[in-house]
Amino acid sequence: MSMLPESPVPGALNADASDVRDKKLVPPAVAANHSLQPGDLSAQSPRWTHRLHCGTSVLIRPIDEQDAQLERRFIERLSPQSRRFRFLGQIASPSDETLRQLTQIDFTRDVAFVAVIHENNEKKEIGVARYGLAADGQSCECAVVVSDAWQNQGLGTLLMRHLIEIARQRGIRRMLSIDAADNGPMRDLAAHLGFARKSDPDDSAQVIHSLDL
Repeated sequence: MSMLPESPVPGALNADASDVRDKKLVPPAVAANHSLQPGDLSAQSPRWTHRLHCGTSVLIRPIDEQDAQLERRFIERLSPQSRRFRFLGQIASPSDETLRQLTQIDFTRDVAFVAVIHENNEKKEIGVARYGLAADGQSCECAVVVSDAWQNQGLGTLLMRHLIEIARQRGIRRMLSIDAADNGPMRDLAAHLGFARKSDPDDSAQVIHSLDL
């Protein structure tokens, strides 16, 4: 697989292992105050505010094309291992075309949420989750990554729960992800969220996680 995504969803997930260790601090389901129809999702709505395990308040909202530089800085701050898990390969910095794909979302088909905090008077992206709808209209491929400095705070689970709930509301039947076989934290998070796991028949270094919705 190419190091750079050819679609808005690179086939890799990166998650923090504590997401599956402390279930009491993570809501069992997405808050029910946003019952969305397929056309309701936009770059402005919905928005959720959560407190992470450490007490920091984080805003989760749809990504916007104006977030291109926010997304660039987020990717550049990831550790080499996190970038490998994210893109199933190594990149130092995303190209302008990659950033366009990652931030200019057709919300009638695809979904991308960013987790944003304000730190030292700076808006900072610390996590992102997204899915891209498959051609069959019944399945989607998902990805989630959390900044290294903000792992072990439950953010990966929060992002994925919102993503899964939106997919269910839209009638999508299956969510898939292709991950590095040695991505242990993602293995644990996927199991916690109910994903099945199998070897990728096309690449022994990868696995496929799938969730029936």
